[in-house]
Amino acid sequence: MVSRIPAQIVPSPRCSDRAPRQIERAFRELLDAGVELRPTGKTRNRPARLLSLGYAPKHAIELFDTTFYLTNVRENFYVRFFVAYVVQPDSRGVARTAHPRFFYKDAALNWRSASHIGRQHGDFWIGKGDVETVIQDGEEYVFSRESTTDLPIEMQPALEALCRKAKTIPTDDVAAELILRTAPRGRIEPYRDFSEPRRRAQSEPRNLVNGGRSVAWFARKNDPTSLRFARGFEPDLDAGILETSEITSRLYGGLVRCFRILSRNRRIQYLFMGAPRHVWIIPPQALTTELSSYGVRTVDVRADDDLFVPGYEYHFVDDNRDPPVQYSQIPTGWAGPASELDDARADASPWLDRIPIIEEFRKKVLHGRMRASTA
Repeated sequence: MVSRIPAQIVPSPRCSDRAPRQIERAFRELLDAGVELRPTGKTRNRPARLLSLGYAPKHAIELFDTTFYLTNVRENFYVRFFVAYVVQPDSRGVARTAHPRFFYKDAALNWRSASHIGRQHGDFWIGKGDVETVIQDGEEYVFSRESTTDLPIEMQPALEALCRKAKTIPTDDVAAELILRTAPRGRIEPYRDFSEPRRRAQSEPRNLVNGGRSVAWFARKNDPTSLRFARGFEPDLDAGILETSEITSRLYGGLVRCFRILSRNRRIQYLFMGAPRHVWIIPPQALTTELSSYGVRTVDVRADDDLFVPGYEYHFVDDNRDPPVQYSQIPTGWAGPASELDDARADASPWLDRIPIIEEFRKKVLHGRMRASTA
């Protein structure tokens, strides 16, 4: 029987202040005590190789009943990432398994947990969680619901803090294949160990946010001013700001301020990102305390993806198609100039800056705090 998952508003956790050697020793002691290391990638038959290859954890973060043991930060050509070991108690309160996972930072400056990986024509791609089938012009398309891989909003500042502490960041092109399944060509769907905990949690109607309906949508297609919220699920820009933190980003021109904000009914939370020239919103999350072995929440918040376009998003001509095809994740007609650092991404602020909640955020929060800090 599936039970109702409790919800709780908690402060964002900090990294453990134990020394890296102490974290590694504590993790090895768990394994010596019988906790099973269970990768699903190339090391699944020889999991101890992960530690001998240099993937011993050096840091730890605790959230709810889950402990995340993390290596030092690494990067490949595509992303910056941690190898993480997710350790959770079973129904009897005993930890029995350590699940190696791949925590990476996306272009929206949001940390995610990859559901699987793939390689196609030499390109590396990251599985982005559960999928949804949509009918468009009479044809069936399968899309990834990328927000299902978002790590808890509460964890984001701690992961950023670990990145800032790193004096050097080594290049690593093999970690993902060692710990995660490599999907066959054409498969974007995750495997059961990712999707089943979510299906089970959301089979209980009381766990559904807004009854499983969208909390935000656009009343008119391609019109950013037509944004609507389900009553109570609006970000509370007056009294709902829980925490602030900071990131630096070359892509976004320097300092990015991050604001964790509750909805008016205190059922969900948002993460607003304020860069020198851009404001965008990370998809909202429930406040539920259950996390899967991937470190992500098992309960979704449904909302229109066009509300969560990052400041720079993919917008380019795909020359590999015949004839070439315009590919864009920015609503039609709203793309600005290409990024100077990544010509495959265009400025999405023409769309974002017309969204009423972003306009309100700029006036009430960003500009208000700037005035307060200079008074």
